[in-house]
Amino acid sequence: MSIKDLAQTITDRASSDPSESWTAKLLSNPDKAAEKFGEEAVEAIIEATKGDPARLTSEAADVMYHLLVMCAAHGVTLSDIEAELANRTSQSGLREKANR
Repeated sequence: MSIKDLAQTITDRASSDPSESWTAKLLSNPDKAAEKFGEEAVEAIIEATKGDPARLTSEAADVMYHLLVMCAAHGVTLSDIEAELANRTSQSGLREKANR
């Protein structure tokens, strides 16, 4: 599954019953979506320090899913994120960071 496929799945599940869809449940509660993203990010950091690529891969997938759900819950789409990334690639990372 690509990131675009994942983003589309999240969009498709937005209209699902929150009692039957984890995605719909998170989308209906933006604070919970943000909390879950934070939890998954911490878990990925922990796995990164343990040196187990398989566990890090699993946690990274969770992070990406929860990041897209959190963003969707706040009206930010994958296209919005891609546009921002495109803007940033026009200059070096150090210059972009200094300009923020």
